[in-house]
Amino acid sequence: MAIKNSMTGFTVREYSIPELKEAATLMRGYDLVALCAAGSGHAGGTLSIMDITAALYLRIANHDPKNPKWPDRDRIVWSTGHKAPSLYLGLAFAGFCPLEEVVTLRKLGSPYQGHPHWLKLPGVEVSTGSLGQGLSIAVGIALAGKLNRKDYKTFCIMGDGEQQEGQIWEAVMEASHHQLSNLIGIVDRNRLQIDGKVEEVMNVEPLEEKYRSFGWEVIRCDGHDMQQVVHAFEKATNGFGKPVVILADTIKGRGVSFMENIAGWHGKSPTYDELLKGLIELGLNGRIQVKQLLGKAEQYQAEVEARLNAKMPRFHGDYWWNSRQNMKVKMEPTRKGFGQSLKKNGEDERVVCLGLDISGSITISDFYTSNPERKDRWISMGIAEQSATSAAAGLAKEGKLPVLGTYATFAAARNLDQIRTSVCYGNFNVLIAGAHGGVSVGPDGATHQALEDLFAMCGLPNMTVVVPCDAVETRMATDFLLMKYDGPKYIRFAREATPVVTDERTPFTLGKANVIRFRTEAADFADGFQTVLASDYENENEDLSIIACGPMVPEAMRAAWILKKDFGYEARVLNLHTLKPIDEAAILRAARETGVVVTAEEHQIGALAWRVSSVITETPLLYGVPVITGAIGVKDRFGDSGAPWELIKEFEVSAEHIARKAIELMDVKQTRTLHAERHFDLTPTK
Repeated sequence: MAIKNSMTGFTVREYSIPELKEAATLMRGYDLVALCAAGSGHAGGTLSIMDITAALYLRIANHDPKNPKWPDRDRIVWSTGHKAPSLYLGLAFAGFCPLEEVVTLRKLGSPYQGHPHWLKLPGVEVSTGSLGQGLSIAVGIALAGKLNRKDYKTFCIMGDGEQQEGQIWEAVMEASHHQLSNLIGIVDRNRLQIDGKVEEVMNVEPLEEKYRSFGWEVIRCDGHDMQQVVHAFEKATNGFGKPVVILADTIKGRGVSFMENIAGWHGKSPTYDELLKGLIELGLNGRIQVKQLLGKAEQYQAEVEARLNAKMPRFHGDYWWNSRQNMKVKMEPTRKGFGQSLKKNGEDERVVCLGLDISGSITISDFYTSNPERKDRWISMGIAEQSATSAAAGLAKEGKLPVLGTYATFAAARNLDQIRTSVCYGNFNVLIAGAHGGVSVGPDGATHQALEDLFAMCGLPNMTVVVPCDAVETRMATDFLLMKYDGPKYIRFAREATPVVTDERTPFTLGKANVIRFRTEAADFADGFQTVLASDYENENEDLSIIACGPMVPEAMRAAWILKKDFGYEARVLNLHTLKPIDEAAILRAARETGVVVTAEEHQIGALAWRVSSVITETPLLYGVPVITGAIGVKDRFGDSGAPWELIKEFEVSAEHIARKAIELMDVKQTRTLHAERHFDLTPTK
């Protein structure tokens, strides 16, 4: 069993134990280089799984790098998709792809995505990233092997924290029920996850007894003893007439002392100095061409930036953020406002926060970090979004004010049925935070970029949906939703630092839009604009309206600046922070009074655009009134790895793209006006 020539059936190479040890060490070194070049990623888990990777790809699995789709190959599913660099290095060392190209990890357009995508890189079996799903896919692949009378094995690599996902245990039951002797699970048992020790976040032990009780054969091994690892694999592949799981005891960050057994290195990449120190500890100093590899990554990045800049709309000046001496703006992650609100309002004994394993990142843990006396109202639920959502409904039923949150794609999609039935149908007072929404989550890639969540949330009866534009508005919105609004509610905010364009004086009224008008260039960007409640705004006969929500509000403001300075157009910007209930009056006034409406959303086009269009087309007040509309947003595609601001350009949702669309619509408006004047011959008679 090893790397094969699928045409002849001969073994190309079979690695010895010493060679596997050497390969694993080199893989760790290249892993550090790729993560450093990326500037983000998951050092801890990629290092802990590397001995398993080397053994599996170089000695155990039957596969052919020259024929990645060989029907008789063994299949390897990485359910723990965030360890993708280990997968890529396994493929590279086996000969599937050039080793030096892995340094383009997490960069825009690279096949080496933040989480693996099988349509981009030969050798990757399936696309993964949302934890808990890989074993079910592996069950399906193993079932297909049985149905097709194939002898291949299906391997599935999982994390121990991942065992908290209920779907894992559904797949465990299925594999046993169907006697899938061709399925081998591997659990990287490093005992740490983002929020800390697995046993403290949500204990999954005793895993050995649990798997055995479900009818699996269990093999234990030291995941860093190559002899034990190979023996475990060979024993597992010999067959037991039932599915097998290998519980591999590992150390997170293995091989680099300052990373070992530290949860903080779960989602962190090394700096250049840390990279060099790590290579020395691995005994690889001078053995990897670090400068050449980092240079290759820099060259690739330069090409990405050149391509993006070439396709950006051009205007007379450079209006990009903080590119001028004036119109400077402070950048702050919107999630900070969420944490600030929980810290302040957590003094209310009714408030209970549920942790879903990225607590620090989304700032929900700010609820108790400075107030340890609140720890009894902090309920760690682990990686279990579905159960946590229904538990929140139960807490709300008993008078608590529950708050839960995670990546928006997991907070609004994986648990959608629980939100619909447990929360919304019962009209329970639960606050759900869809954090890291939109493309700005960046290098993690498509599996973690929520571009569809607002469709689901806005479609649920009883659900209130708020998408604040910056950190200040996020805090104000959270304050109101948590303490003053009773019912199901969803708040969506971004991960990346975005422009702060509101302050304490800015009005925030649920369900009521704000009108923002560009007045003048100023030292501070926000000072160049005036914001008033839409219901208090007096028509200024603007040329067009831009209706935006979330991080697109600052972009809409910047577009208004471009339109005024370069084209003389006056734009009315509507901050539609509440998508449901939507401010119909503000939308209708903007449509009637300006005649041109551009919507801007960091989401698939429609969550905002279709709701605005529905308001415009369904009211008798606008029958016969010409309104020209256009939409800026993601155009029916999945996300991609890349830096956050690169993705804003790639997905064409920047101010420059809003301005270009506005100009197109203004051309239509002016042409219509000209045709109307000619038709009615408005020229005065002599």
